[in-house]
Amino acid sequence: MFDIRAIRDNPEAFRAAFERKQKGLGEVVSHMLDHDAAVRQAVSDKQEAEAVRNAKSKEIGKAKASGDDALFEQLRAEVAEAKDVIEAAGEQEAAAREELDKLLLGTPNIPMPDVPEGEDEASNVEQHRWGEPNARLKGRNQVLDHADLGAKLGMMDFETAAKMSGARFVLLSGKLARLERALATYMLDVQTEQNGYTECSPPFMVRANALVGTGQLPKFEEDLFKTDSGHYTIPTSEVPLTNIVAESILDQSELPQRYTAHTPCFRSEAGSAGRDTKGMIRLHQFNKVEMVSIVRDEEEGLAELERMTKCAEGILEALDLPYRRMLLCTGDMGFGARKTYDLEVWLPSQDTYREISSCSYCGDFQARRMKARWRPAPSEDTPKPKPEFVHTLNGSGLAVGRTLVAVLENYQNEDGSITVPDVLRPYMGGLEVIA
Repeated sequence: MFDIRAIRDNPEAFRAAFERKQKGLGEVVSHMLDHDAAVRQAVSDKQEAEAVRNAKSKEIGKAKASGDDALFEQLRAEVAEAKDVIEAAGEQEAAAREELDKLLLGTPNIPMPDVPEGEDEASNVEQHRWGEPNARLKGRNQVLDHADLGAKLGMMDFETAAKMSGARFVLLSGKLARLERALATYMLDVQTEQNGYTECSPPFMVRANALVGTGQLPKFEEDLFKTDSGHYTIPTSEVPLTNIVAESILDQSELPQRYTAHTPCFRSEAGSAGRDTKGMIRLHQFNKVEMVSIVRDEEEGLAELERMTKCAEGILEALDLPYRRMLLCTGDMGFGARKTYDLEVWLPSQDTYREISSCSYCGDFQARRMKARWRPAPSEDTPKPKPEFVHTLNGSGLAVGRTLVAVLENYQNEDGSITVPDVLRPYMGGLEVIA
């Protein structure tokens, strides 16, 4: 969300920034300013009418006491007219403010200057690669995808899941269910014990205000599952983790804050018909280990983005899974991001890299929506410093289901068995091969 005063003071800078995000989006600035002007005009009209009402109301008593009936009736009429103006101006203010808020809440964040311009993933820029694709699979006659491997093992069942829940759900069993659990536990252990994140077990259902705070509402309601009680299931634990600091003022000494959680995520996948219909790549319910950081400002935020991304990369490297880091272009970034790195893991069956983590710096975009601030330490020059908005980041550390997919495909053997990665064997009771 943006400060309308900043847009009012420097409209051309915002217009240019919105144009970098999406061609034609800069026009939103004119609409914002029109509604802002309507709000301020209505407020001015209401204040003038209130002043008239208050002044005339004081004179009514004097006219009544003096017996001047004509003046009394005139003043009564003027007060009534002022009340009508106040009511009408109030309605105009509310209507204009509602339209302004829709624009402010529905307009995406502006990209950092070093983010490459582009409309889609074709303009993303590769930063680096790690690992050698297909190193374990050289000389194989056949490379199976994860769905065929899971079916061959008898531990990945889409048909039974569909009987219970419909399409885009999966039932894992036996050693694959344990492997999924092992991956999540390993990720949490690394993020908490090595990388300094505080583990949380947050609610899986939130109210609308939490989703407004992180930017999923109002623009992306069709992507969410809503209950009859008015709660929404979380699309990612970014939502509850970031909202830990909502409507609060933190001391400087309390920052940075880093949180992680392993939760299910629920997404309707609206608009994805026909995409990744086979297997576990795009499900309505999947598990993810999320990372969220709360920092003071842009300088800390950009440094934290590099740190967070390396925390995610460390998991892939420990699992010995080839990947590449991509800097997303302006048109491919998420709604709330100012700068995003995607990590893409190698999938042999598709002969390509697929997203497994997305780490984003959001600036104060979410903090303004959540009213999350921090107070600088007092100094001689500023004994009572004003609170400032925090800056937020989020990233996957990692998407557990897609990591399971990558392990199955990269660690498959000729006979259809799966070698368990070394770092996961302690979490699998010492098991070396799933067969």
